Amino acid sequence: VMTVYEPVAKNTAPAVAMLAHLLVQKGLGGEVVGVFPSDHLVQNEKAFYKAVQDAEALAKQGKIVTLGIKPDHPATGYGYIQKDKATNRVLKFHEKPNIETAQKFVTSGDFFWNAGMFIFKAEVMLEKFKTLQPEMAKIITETKSDLSNMADVYARVQSISLDYAIMEKLSPEELACVPADMAWSDVGSWDAVAEVGNEQQKKQPMEIQAKGNFVFGNDSKMYSFVGTDDLIVVDTADAVMIVKKGHSQEVKQVVEALQKQGSSLTKDHVFEKRPWGAFEILRDTNYYKSKVITVNPHSQISYQSHAKRAEHWIMTRGQGEVVLNDEVIPVKAGSHVHIPLGAKHRIRNNTAAELEFVEVQIGTYFGEDDIVRYQDDYKRT
Repeated sequence: VMTVYEPVAKNTAPAVAMLAHLLVQKGLGGEVVGVFPSDHLVQNEKAFYKAVQDAEALAKQGKIVTLGIKPDHPATGYGYIQKDKATNRVLKFHEKPNIETAQKFVTSGDFFWNAGMFIFKAEVMLEKFKTLQPEMAKIITETKSDLSNMADVYARVQSISLDYAIMEKLSPEELACVPADMAWSDVGSWDAVAEVGNEQQKKQPMEIQAKGNFVFGNDSKMYSFVGTDDLIVVDTADAVMIVKKGHSQEVKQVVEALQKQGSSLTKDHVFEKRPWGAFEILRDTNYYKSKVITVNPHSQISYQSHAKRAEHWIMTRGQGEVVLNDEVIPVKAGSHVHIPLGAKHRIRNNTAAELEFVEVQIGTYFGEDDIVRYQDDYKRT
């Protein structure tokens, strides 16, 4: 399995173009590819698999296929796909409508929600980019097979969605829509999470003279609502958000305000995943920072150094090797390694089990950007 990490988010068009290019570059241009958003909920898996199989058959004929969700109410938060009644041809993509237009769409039976799910041959999609987005295609196809220049490539491409860049410009002969009645939900907002989440919550909040409230939080805590209706509470390790249902899209304004204040909350997160594993921040002070770091089996962090901090590593689980200024040091649970300021270092896990250790940083600055990489398995040097 090949995993490619974008250096920076540039919306969906560059990601899909890069996917198509890399497959064509490897001689796999004839393969059928599926693009699926990660924040959607599909509850009828059997219907989903059937729709994908039908879409695959059309994609093999050279079509670019989109899955259309049969609407069950006049939603104004989704784009719509207008399909020919008798065939799978797509007649037109429609932007998010007002409530009156959405009602007409639902009543007609010819319109489906655009779920952003696409199936196509890699070589077909790449040709569409070359025709419809020639500048982006030219830049993307400069990407080397080892991805060593991917950051430079991404810095030069436009940020644009696949819908705007390609899908809305294709003719009905090039497109196809497969209707999918698969109990789908776009869990892309906290309102959407609340809509499906109450059924899956292990522990319901206490409500007294209150109703319709939703909590995304810690199962070990008791949450109670008194005299309040339709609130969404999101409780994480470093922040709590309380928002009225119907206003969750305005959370973006909170993020913008925090960014203007220079808050670290918009950049540093308590728990973060990395290609090699993950880390969780335990304490972050002006004079030290501590983390629990997990390294996946048969993985290693980059060979790196820091200009503004030294580190102490205390192994808590598993075993591996620390490379410190080219010296290899075997480690296991209970081992301690001191990483002096400026020293080159890495840790590798050559086993089939996870490796875990506590890292304590001591210095004058603890930002993730205080790093120089000399070698990296994930092309981040």
